Amino acid sequence: MNFEDFAFYDYRDAKSMHDYIKSQITNKSKKTYLFLDEIQEVDGFEMALNSLRVSENVDIYITGSNSNLLSGELATYLAGRYFQIFVYPFSFKEYVAAKSAIEASRLDELFLAYVQEGGMPFVVVENLPRRTKDNYLKDIYNSVILKDIIERNRIRDVELLERVIQFSFSNIGQIFSATGIAKYLKSQSRQGKTDTLLNYLGYCKDAFLLYPLKRHDLRGKRIFSTNEKYYVVDHGLREAMLGKNSNDIQQVLENIIALEAIRRGYTVTVGYVGEFEIDFVLERGSEKAYVQVTYLLTSDNTIEREFRPLLEVKDNYRKIVVSLDPILQPRAGIEHMRIENFLLEDYWT
Repeated sequence: MNFEDFAFYDYRDAKSMHDYIKSQITNKSKKTYLFLDEIQEVDGFEMALNSLRVSENVDIYITGSNSNLLSGELATYLAGRYFQIFVYPFSFKEYVAAKSAIEASRLDELFLAYVQEGGMPFVVVENLPRRTKDNYLKDIYNSVILKDIIERNRIRDVELLERVIQFSFSNIGQIFSATGIAKYLKSQSRQGKTDTLLNYLGYCKDAFLLYPLKRHDLRGKRIFSTNEKYYVVDHGLREAMLGKNSNDIQQVLENIIALEAIRRGYTVTVGYVGEFEIDFVLERGSEKAYVQVTYLLTSDNTIEREFRPLLEVKDNYRKIVVSLDPILQPRAGIEHMRIENFLLEDYWT
């Protein structure tokens, strides 16, 4: 049942939906699977779902708009009786699978296209002009801004919110804080209270537009609570809004790796070993890996910058430098991989 479909308009209250579903369950000896889309359109849906769960042999799947149904509300509505599945834009692996059904291209060409397009499924699978794709991504951006952030949080200063988001998009992979944004705005003759800016960043996180990564002191084994790095849910959105993915390739590559690790269920932090920074520390259960991301290892200084932090980590977990270099240069037990191959690897699924 898709409750945006007018055919189900008469079932947009808990009692009507409950009674209709019960009438459709004809074989009670077998499990019935319920798929309910845009469930927030049903007034009091949680009462109907809880009743069906205890009275029928059912497996229930619900989806809902971020603006009306976020994880905090699910906890209130369903009281822990649910398992949440996050749906992300296409990974590079999914992008390759989708594109391979449409066109035959070399892997490096597909990756460069992925850097520009991002992973929103409609953009990937539809053969549309670039301008049309950009307009579609801008519409998604505006929908997230208007529905999931502005209306939901009753934001009055919309222009300030958009400045915060534009700043975050421009500075993905850079450490910044609400205080840093306030200083930037002041340089632009625009005022913004630190608490307000911090709230705005939190709203973007709640709407799954931005993903903050905390800093991790690997020697002291503690997590810093301030000055995080932020990444955007889809780098194609960034390209559509800023048009600078090719110019900011280092930042975009980091964004792709960060979201890939989050997509695969890792806890991702930015690692510090003394004065050295490691782009990503990936942890999932007993698994752990350290990843450095760079565009190209073009000089001895770049090689030193990328490999040295990993050499400072004195454990036996996997350590990897990923880049777009055609010739690989592993050393001292540290792997060097092409970023495309790293993203397609099954090892860390």
